[in-house]
Amino acid sequence: VTVLKVFTIEPLPPVVVGETVTLKCNFKTDGRLREIVWYRVTDGGTIKQKIFTYDAMFNTNYSHMEDYRRREDLVYQSTVRLPEVRISDNGPYECHVGIYDRATREKVVLASGNVFLTVMSPPNNISVVAENTPAPFSRYQAQNLTLVCTAKGGKPAPSVYFKRDGELIEVISYTLPSANDQGSSSAGVRGARPLISRDLDDTKLQRSLSLLDPEGRSPRLYTESPQRVHTHGQQAYEPSPATEVIPETVVSREFPRWVHSTDPLYYFSHTHIPQSDGSVVVQARLTWTLNPQLDNDALFSCEVKHPALSMPMQTEVTLAAPKGPKLLMSPSRAKVGDTVRITVQGFQVGSPGNEVFPEPLFTWTRVGGRLLDGSTQREGRELILERVPAELNGSMYRCTAQNPLGSTDTHTRLIVFGMYAELCNILWSHSEAVKLKSHLILMNYLGDNKYEIMFVTVS
Repeated sequence: VTVLKVFTIEPLPPVVVGETVTLKCNFKTDGRLREIVWYRVTDGGTIKQKIFTYDAMFNTNYSHMEDYRRREDLVYQSTVRLPEVRISDNGPYECHVGIYDRATREKVVLASGNVFLTVMSPPNNISVVAENTPAPFSRYQAQNLTLVCTAKGGKPAPSVYFKRDGELIEVISYTLPSANDQGSSSAGVRGARPLISRDLDDTKLQRSLSLLDPEGRSPRLYTESPQRVHTHGQQAYEPSPATEVIPETVVSREFPRWVHSTDPLYYFSHTHIPQSDGSVVVQARLTWTLNPQLDNDALFSCEVKHPALSMPMQTEVTLAAPKGPKLLMSPSRAKVGDTVRITVQGFQVGSPGNEVFPEPLFTWTRVGGRLLDGSTQREGRELILERVPAELNGSMYRCTAQNPLGSTDTHTRLIVFGMYAELCNILWSHSEAVKLKSHLILMNYLGDNKYEIMFVTVS
């Protein structure tokens, strides 16, 4: 009787994407080999894809074969090499061996074994953003700030943690309630954790924010709408009408009017999002009650550990309040009817690259009046004034840049050139009186693009 005396498949340690892996199938028999076939198993074992065949009858093979003769037993070793493995190569593999029966010489005796190939992939991208930004600065109520660190491309899921100024942050873990849990009152109690500072009393506690709203979202709460956010005492500041170009920067570093905590509680949560390629996206959230006086210029780093990495990956952000936006007006010499664009080109003071984090909210207003389209304010990095009329000459515009750490203003004045020359050209081409005699033209602006024109002839 023909038997396979030994049949083993060497176990495989985890491999990293891009490496070469070797699959080995070892067996010992007193019969004659017919074939060796390797299969890739997918869909839970329902599909087997043939990846290697050694046909002993025709001596065709796709791997290195080694024969060892010990007494009358033959030892065969089948080797399959998979170069530059990918995440998609992860999974079970089977080795099937066929041996001719010594008695019949026709019947094939089959044996099989399997091995699991674990392919690891280190994260290829990590980033940190502030949740629910851009957001305004609030002077009268504490605000939560949530940093979201996202690590992509990792398999298995990496571990993610935060540091502040190089020190590991002590956190309180919590779990965001699922959609099913949100309907139950008990889940609502578990999900809503108040952001309490360790040194707050009951009175101060009433001013603190909840981590989650009743729907399980992380809210951005504040008491002022963006329309009402302005620098304290700023209304008393009015530039001289004789000043044509300001940019004079008014930095409003007014400190919020609530009691700060010097030892805040940090709340931490994370979610795993499986991807179609087998990798996992990990999102980690760090939430605490912001203290602009202490948190401004604080360095927060997100570090990612993974078994495929020899050392952690890291990305970092520095919390910073905006320090005066730089404004660029185009065209620099606007004429009546031109479209004028006033654009934020960075900040007057700041770190290299003029980076401000979290992303600022830019709000545009006209000092002493409404904008050209009739609105009281506009948001965005650019203010567009289409077909500027003559009456906007000398008008002052304020750009307010704010984030949860602070607020600052920059003013600039719009000068409209060429309006009187244009009127004179029109009058010169249509007035016989102007053509025939020396003249003096007196113009009185009435508003709404209306002028009162008076001709005084000189004899």
